[in-house]
Amino acid sequence: MTPFGERLRTLREARGLQLKSMAEALGVSPAYLSALEHGKRGRPTHALVVAICAYLNIIWDEADELARLARISHPRITVDTAGLSPRATELANLLAERIQSLPTSRIEKMLALLDGEATPRRKRRPRHH
Repeated sequence: MTPFGERLRTLREARGLQLKSMAEALGVSPAYLSALEHGKRGRPTHALVVAICAYLNIIWDEADELARLARISHPRITVDTAGLSPRATELANLLAERIQSLPTSRIEKMLALLDGEATPRRKRRPRHH
């Protein structure tokens, strides 16, 4: 599942909407909408995101967040490391090789690091002499 698909499904279910009726209102097939929710289709077009926001009556920050999630939700990506350092290429390859086996906690730490958030440090115990 992609971040966009997860959020879309949460929004749809919170409103008590059936997938079939939402797909019909958006002019897409239920199979496509289901695949989008489950991350089995590429990211949606901007026009579809706008239509989803209108259908769900989502505005402002929530609409911006849904659009951001759509941009980062391509289930199959290619990382071009041409011209980058050998270590950057190594990082991309290791991530591709190991991502399926990474525990959620490690993924969360890596995302926090990449987002520039400070990783919470453990409090040091006072040293007694």
